[in-house]
Amino acid sequence: MRIKNFINGEFVEPIGGKYFDNIDPSTGQVFYQVPDSYSEDVAKAVEAAKNAFPQWASTPAAKRSAILMKLSNLIEKNLDRLALSESKDNGKPLKLATTVDIPRARDNFSFFATAILHTENAMHDMGQSGFNYTLRSPLGVVGCISPWNLPLYLFSWKIAPALATGNCVVAKPSEVTPVTAFLLSELCNEAGLPPGVLNIVHGYGHTAGQAIVEHPETKAISFTGGTATGKIIAGIAAQQFKKTSLELGGKNANIIFADCDLEEAIKTSVKSSFANQGQICLCGSRILIHEDIYQDFVEKFIPLVKNLRVGNPQAPDTQIGALVSKPHLEKVLSYIDLARSEGGKVIAGGNRIKLEGPQAGGFYLEPTVIEGLSNTCRTNQEEIFGPVVTLQSFRNDEEALALANGTPYGLSATVWTKNLDRAHRIAANLDVGIVWVNCWLVRDLRTPFGGSKASGMGREGGIYALNFFTEPKNICIKLNP
Repeated sequence: MRIKNFINGEFVEPIGGKYFDNIDPSTGQVFYQVPDSYSEDVAKAVEAAKNAFPQWASTPAAKRSAILMKLSNLIEKNLDRLALSESKDNGKPLKLATTVDIPRARDNFSFFATAILHTENAMHDMGQSGFNYTLRSPLGVVGCISPWNLPLYLFSWKIAPALATGNCVVAKPSEVTPVTAFLLSELCNEAGLPPGVLNIVHGYGHTAGQAIVEHPETKAISFTGGTATGKIIAGIAAQQFKKTSLELGGKNANIIFADCDLEEAIKTSVKSSFANQGQICLCGSRILIHEDIYQDFVEKFIPLVKNLRVGNPQAPDTQIGALVSKPHLEKVLSYIDLARSEGGKVIAGGNRIKLEGPQAGGFYLEPTVIEGLSNTCRTNQEEIFGPVVTLQSFRNDEEALALANGTPYGLSATVWTKNLDRAHRIAANLDVGIVWVNCWLVRDLRTPFGGSKASGMGREGGIYALNFFTEPKNICIKLNP
């Protein structure tokens, strides 16, 4: 299969005529070809978006809402097809794509489609002197760049609020997993989205992605991906005073206190450690356990990890699929070797898995658990982004906080305790953007999503996303005395 760019409502070849292969991670074989787009393709997309913007921005919110709701319904109608494509493209279990990824993409569109019908503008009464009111207007052409781990899920998380608020979008999905964004293009036309309102350019980050960031007509950039790339984007955008929303990496702590519901904490920790092969920025890759229950936790946690079924992503009983690519598999394996060299002990997993049959060349890895490392070693400081977790013990609340906050990242954390006072106190003092207490990845789309420190800047979700993609204008009316 050869996918195409989606510009001005049409499917077009890259101007340079070049493509590159994309690999099915479950088999290691070529799956399809991706357009190798450059600045010329981006310029064409930006021009289409710029031309479409005046009409789309002036389209009543109710009509924009109806189009996006139709798109949401079409995602639901095509759920099985999209989920299978997501599974093959990313290597994740088909069950996960069917129950989480594609439904969430559907809900992203419906959430923001309805949210724009319930906004209100601030008014500040100055008494007899007059009053102020605030209008919010779309920015114009905006750039959205999404990652490979949750392809349509996070692609739609960006473009839905941008479109809902009246912007036109030039978007680039990850070159590693662009198929569902391509399929979404077809649904956009079926939903009646006007040409040029959403343009999707495929290609590498350092060519197509950078061209979107550098183009003077893109007024804002919403990016999810690695921290190193985020720094580059922030530097380019700053030169043009361009708005940026950067959702970057994480090295999240999962803090297990002695008074927790241990069975529930263990069961959820298996999920938060290894869901989507550990390739979720919110995964709890550092499990911190109170010393009084450390041994009990390990004895119950390890058998559950070893029993996780690694296999063909399309098989109904598969719990752990393939890592997204061979280079990523090699990166994760290098961190396991690093952990050993730093004095860590691998107490579960640690090896590449070779399946039989068509999946023999796939990129599979055993879920891996490591203990015996200091908090300052590279393994506990750097984002691995794979099915690898480390275990550490702590003596008291103060040490737990010090360990949890002791990395450059600040995306999320999970706290397990039955003590309400402790839950509030620990959550308030964690230097992260999101804290889950006695749960993990329970999402309300109205809440702010994002992190601190090297985990990014800005917030997505709810009113925070709507505000990011709009510009406030205060209007002051003076009344005659």
